[in-house]
Amino acid sequence: MNEPHSQSHPWLRRLSGVELVIALSVLFVSLPFVETLKAGVLIESILITIVLVSAVLAIAQRRRIFIVALVLALPAVVGRWLHDYRPDLVPAEVFLVFGILLVLFIIVNLLRFVLTASVVSGEVLYASISAYLLLSFAWALGYWLVAELVPGAFSFNAVSGGDTSIKGFNGLYFSIITLTTLGYGDITPVAKVARMLAAMESMTGLLYVAVLIARLVAIHSLPKSHER
Repeated sequence: MNEPHSQSHPWLRRLSGVELVIALSVLFVSLPFVETLKAGVLIESILITIVLVSAVLAIAQRRRIFIVALVLALPAVVGRWLHDYRPDLVPAEVFLVFGILLVLFIIVNLLRFVLTASVVSGEVLYASISAYLLLSFAWALGYWLVAELVPGAFSFNAVSGGDTSIKGFNGLYFSIITLTTLGYGDITPVAKVARMLAAMESMTGLLYVAVLIARLVAIHSLPKSHER
């Protein structure tokens, strides 16, 4: 996702969009299986760290953007690891707040690249997919944060195994079905703030697809109009 007149880092290898998509896909697909393992928490932290680092490197084409992303990433990653081993010292809210801010910052920069692109290239498509997947990840962190601050914010109607925690796979699952407006009803937001977040995610999912398709079609048809 290179941009003209950008202050790039010759010493820093910027990851391509496809690598970020792969990192997100591995996290999403493996999370339900990882949680059942004895070292599930450790593996989950590793996968989340890889995703966050990949996201930072994917937008590292400008010095200012890279520094801001790094400032947000450090407390998010460190907070995640410290919370896993010393939850009495570092509450989950530290990781969640900085994680949400970081992911939103990444999404804004990815969408800026997509919306200002002059041609529909592979990098544009990968950036679009990454932003969409990161939206569901950001909302999953948001639901987890709400559950930490408002006990009983979510109601579990039919969850096998008795897992009634919104963190981890349950939060990501609920975020994905809400973003795609499927809404199976097995997890229900009860608190007002949880309902508000779910409603906002549904609207974001609908608007994202509509606006993105319109923009990509406009970019793709622009050269043809010039040729005429």
